[in-house]
Amino acid sequence: MELRQLRYFVAIVDHGSLSRAARVLHIAQPALTQQVRQLEEELEAQLLHRSAQGVIATDAGKTFYEHAQAILKQVTDAKSAVAQSNDKPSGTVALGIPQSVSGALALPLLTAIRATYPEITLLLTEELTGNLIVQLKSGRINLAVLFDDGQLSPFASTPMVEEEMMYITRANSQYGAVKKKTVTLAQAIKAPLILPGLQHGVRPRIENIVRSHGMSLDNVIEINSVAILKSAILADIGATILPVAPLLSEIERGDMVALPISGERMARTLALCASKNIPLTNAAAAVERLVLDVTDDLCRSGKWLHAEGLARE
Repeated sequence: MELRQLRYFVAIVDHGSLSRAARVLHIAQPALTQQVRQLEEELEAQLLHRSAQGVIATDAGKTFYEHAQAILKQVTDAKSAVAQSNDKPSGTVALGIPQSVSGALALPLLTAIRATYPEITLLLTEELTGNLIVQLKSGRINLAVLFDDGQLSPFASTPMVEEEMMYITRANSQYGAVKKKTVTLAQAIKAPLILPGLQHGVRPRIENIVRSHGMSLDNVIEINSVAILKSAILADIGATILPVAPLLSEIERGDMVALPISGERMARTLALCASKNIPLTNAAAAVERLVLDVTDDLCRSGKWLHAEGLARE
């Protein structure tokens, strides 16, 4: 198996066509087809399904595509690590962040990167926590912001921030707590709760806290998209328990109301994680330091609402 075969295969899947991939790669289509055939023979699996409309990856091809992307990225990182200067890091760094964190962190981080390291290209990936863990393990991303649920031992992790989770409803909602400044946990879980799925880091935290009080979540509407979750809350389909960051603009406009949950410290801890097995390039290490600095600044200034920066060794 050769690196060029991996590049050829990834290009075919990305373009959905052997002819288009051949043009981009500047290779004759018969030669490209032969390379794919050799790859399939070596793997003893069909990687592509060919039709009049183009080509798509088979199930085996989809699995191989993920590994091929990770391998090619690590090769690129290795070349960058050799060529980079400690004084002026450059190259591409892939950072994964959960959907519910991007509203607070993404724009300030992009601004800081452009000002501090103009020669670094930052690729931001917004995903569910479970997907970020898979991508970080495989090397497809260099760094990831993950929820510290006590299971981050496979990674090199640095504490970032602790966010308070609050009970959030539409303004004047039927599920709102009228003229109250707080709600109890028992009151909060009476409403239909719109929550992310269990593969999202915040959901297991809520489930564990509710169970520790001898209660259960019996009326959950599961939505993994922040945009759809917002629409559901504004339609008064239910309430949610989340940090305020992903819903901040709606809360500041007065479209939503966020109340602390009394009697129980409901919070989630975020950590910045890297692989223990794949060394960081100089550029990735620079981004790692900058993420922590930006997080601390946002917490100190109060721009990351109901969030507290965590001490580090």
